[in-house]
Amino acid sequence: MASMSLHGNLLGPEPTLLPADPTVDDALAEGTDPTAVAAAHPASSAAWATLAERALDAGEPVTAYAFARTGYHRGLDALRRNGWKGFGSVPWAHQPNQGFLRAVAALSRAASAIGEADEATRCLDLLTDSDPQAPAALGLGTGSD
Repeated sequence: MASMSLHGNLLGPEPTLLPADPTVDDALAEGTDPTAVAAAHPASSAAWATLAERALDAGEPVTAYAFARTGYHRGLDALRRNGWKGFGSVPWAHQPNQGFLRAVAALSRAASAIGEADEATRCLDLLTDSDPQAPAALGLGTGSD
């Protein structure tokens, strides 16, 4: 029987750090309509998260759900392109990761608002698995609320 050896980091994969997108960040920071930003940069989780958060604030959870789900999927695409294998740290402290994490949080909130408790919990779990500090940073509970 061949001997087994361990390869890689024993603590798990390295954190996934998405590249910055200053064009999107600057446009949103300058107050450009997030609809225009999402149309010009449809791969941007930050633009979709902004739209979802705005819809939640306006009491439109179904619209928020659609925007957040788009941001979530675009973020998964970006994470995979940057080496994420479906698990591992996606640190909130790394600003370019925040668009994806905000989309996940908005999806959890919107799912809860429309009665999709299982989806809301799955999203909160993903957020916590990505970075245990993210739910608190985004004003969400830890699953017991």
